[in-house]
Amino acid sequence: MIIRHGEKPGSGDPGFDEAGKQDKKSLTKRGWERSHALPRLFAANGASAPAGSGSAPLPRPATIYAAADQGPDAGAHRMRQTVTPLAEALHLRVGTGFAEGKEKELAAAALAATAPVLICWEHSKIPPIVEALGASRAGGVPEEWPDRFDLVWVFTRRAGTWTFRSVPQHLLAGDA
Repeated sequence: MIIRHGEKPGSGDPGFDEAGKQDKKSLTKRGWERSHALPRLFAANGASAPAGSGSAPLPRPATIYAAADQGPDAGAHRMRQTVTPLAEALHLRVGTGFAEGKEKELAAAALAATAPVLICWEHSKIPPIVEALGASRAGGVPEEWPDRFDLVWVFTRRAGTWTFRSVPQHLLAGDA
């Protein structure tokens, strides 16, 4: 499963870090709201979708990755911030060992990790992850991530064949 990070600064909405300090590499207020709502999307038992979503259930992640936001190749904090409340709710740690630009290495780690896997990444770099997973030929996969923060791309591999579905999150008012 792959998600885009929560809402980012732009159009006058500033970003804030965990301490409430303005930070252009962090989530906006709405992004933080999405971050804290994500645990509802992935129910503790892995058998429920959000109430009224009409979506098929999403599996509870066993492994969570977000782009590196510390060190020499650090990117924005938004990816880690988006999935940290979910990881805490599931008693998991967020794997942040891969920086943006290392999508092939991330995909290899995800394929070897305990499934289900959730990846939170910068939207323009998601198609290279899909390609590196070998899932780009699954029916219906868009060539690029749409201009939305409220989707989960779900890839399932059975007998070497990938399937794809795009699941709306329906977590916040205004989500499609």
